Amino acid sequence: MRILVLGAGGIGGYFGGRLAAAGVDVTFLVRPRRAEQLARDGLVIKSPLGDLAIPVTTVTKETATPGYDAILLSCKAYDLADSIASIRPSAPGALIVPLLNGLLHLDALDAAFGPDAVAGGVALIGITLDPDGTIRHLNTAQGFVFGERVASQRATCAALAEVLAKGGFAPPQP
Repeated sequence: MRILVLGAGGIGGYFGGRLAAAGVDVTFLVRPRRAEQLARDGLVIKSPLGDLAIPVTTVTKETATPGYDAILLSCKAYDLADSIASIRPSAPGALIVPLLNGLLHLDALDAAFGPDAVAGGVALIGITLDPDGTIRHLNTAQGFVFGERVASQRATCAALAEVLAKGGFAPPQP
């Protein structure tokens, strides 16, 4: 499964970095300045659960292409419109999993990509991004909850859950 992560800040960087370290095919969609920083320093995570420093694959809005199975959307709510424009070239055929608080973003994502392409999701983590680009995990909570919003997403969500388990993000038990 190919996963595109929008952003390599706190949330996207942490989850995408852990998945990449576990051998999952992860690409980060980032702004040019962050792409340069990641090319130079790699993705750096400092965490009570173990530090990580690895090279990662990046694309920018200008170089993004289709071919992903899932897109983890990790942006600030105020940046949603730009984020939608940034992932649009990569969205065909992908399940978009937003890791944002609240529900209002679902209306905008549904309008942009259709409800069949947008799952539900929320991040469960205490995280920050240092000025030097280091992702600092603030506690031992790590995970996100996601799931299908329509029946046609069930198989992709199940496949994604298996991939996420490789990164240590087991789905919650019923």
